[in-house]
Amino acid sequence: MKFSLNFDKTFKPIAIEFDKFSALAESLKNTTCHVVVERNNGYNYSYSLKVIDDEKYYTLNYTMLERLVKSILWIVGGYKIYFCGPDYLYQNLKADYSENGKRKFDYKFMSKVYDSTFTVLKVKKNQLPAPKKCSQDIGGHLKGCRIGFDAGGSDRKVSAVIDGEVIYSEEVVWNPKLSTDWNYQYQGILDSILRAGSKMPRIDAIGVSSAGVYVDDKIKVSSLFIKVPEKDYKPHVENMYLDIAKKVGAPIKVANDGDVTALAGAMTLNDTCVLGIAMGTSEAGGYINEEGKLNDWLSELAFVPVDLSNEAVIDEWSTDIGVGVKYFSQDGVIKLANLAGITFEKGLTPAQKLVEVQKMLERGDDVAKKIYQDIGIYLGYTIAYYSKFYKIKHLLLLGRVTSGEGGSIIIEKAKNVLSCEFPSLNVNLTLPDEKFKRVGQSISAASLTKIH
Repeated sequence: MKFSLNFDKTFKPIAIEFDKFSALAESLKNTTCHVVVERNNGYNYSYSLKVIDDEKYYTLNYTMLERLVKSILWIVGGYKIYFCGPDYLYQNLKADYSENGKRKFDYKFMSKVYDSTFTVLKVKKNQLPAPKKCSQDIGGHLKGCRIGFDAGGSDRKVSAVIDGEVIYSEEVVWNPKLSTDWNYQYQGILDSILRAGSKMPRIDAIGVSSAGVYVDDKIKVSSLFIKVPEKDYKPHVENMYLDIAKKVGAPIKVANDGDVTALAGAMTLNDTCVLGIAMGTSEAGGYINEEGKLNDWLSELAFVPVDLSNEAVIDEWSTDIGVGVKYFSQDGVIKLANLAGITFEKGLTPAQKLVEVQKMLERGDDVAKKIYQDIGIYLGYTIAYYSKFYKIKHLLLLGRVTSGEGGSIIIEKAKNVLSCEFPSLNVNLTLPDEKFKRVGQSISAASLTKIH
């Protein structure tokens, strides 16, 4: 590791640790493990990892395998793991990813998303499922009278778009995260869509951008409905967008806001292989593949491992350590500020603490600058790890953490890390420009649905 962080002295980038492990395994007697992770409609993702065939390396072998599996689950998604390899690795994996295991959060989350009990199966190599990839059309459709809807946690935005031109848009303040009545969200979404539709001669298609996990346009997990009782979720929430589309009489496509952001980047850059990362309350991601389509992956980067240090900070929600949310969000800034000795006023929210650090940076404070340099180092090493799963030509950085001078500092430092440590990677790191802001989320969302 050629770059030392200013404040996080224990950071062990997962990309470096994996490369070291792979080199060690190649130099010793080894065996190959095969992992296939299956998700909806039989789509799957496979990865092979050489492990060391020596009992004294068993703990290291499992650490690397488990972190790999964890990464695939949150980048790609899935509810069934097929494993071919040594039995002790299988037994540990099965125990951890169980209802009461170390990774019970992952077990329960994926079971809910895919409506299937999470399972880990041991199979022979010839029993591994044949590859089945998804390359899903995502937007770029501008003809016709379209509605683009963006469901946020504090406001909902809607645009009426005719042949790629926004003719009407509005933002309405709402509080979906506080509502226990699903009808509040339903009526709010319907109202926005109908108001935009009234500005056009007809509604040909509806596109929705929203935080959360969506499978076949169904709402599987979303913080917008966090207060809605479980008994109301399946009958009223899961098919809400499909029900609204049926009522309006137009086809609909629902996509994660990270994917819609990546789509906006691809449309602006007029290129493919775009990974979008939003650093805000959490770390959100989205990806447009080399065909200009979606892989139909989760891209929930907040829970993907970043740091292999045993001293890495814990994420309170997933109860795991060293995952992205604590490095590429306002939590990451606050963590580094605490390590730097910054004391915040009592009672400040995480968002307010971030603003305090940003104000320090505006005043030319050297400590604040070093905090953003550390995030840039985190990012440079982590891009190399993400590149094991995504083919990345462009990385678009967004979110309140990257606003102001901080975003430029992060990108500059990340570029330094990539050029020195991973010269074979050619990734264009960029922040949103004026063209991107003009295209924005609204046109991208409106372009999601193909009109037959």
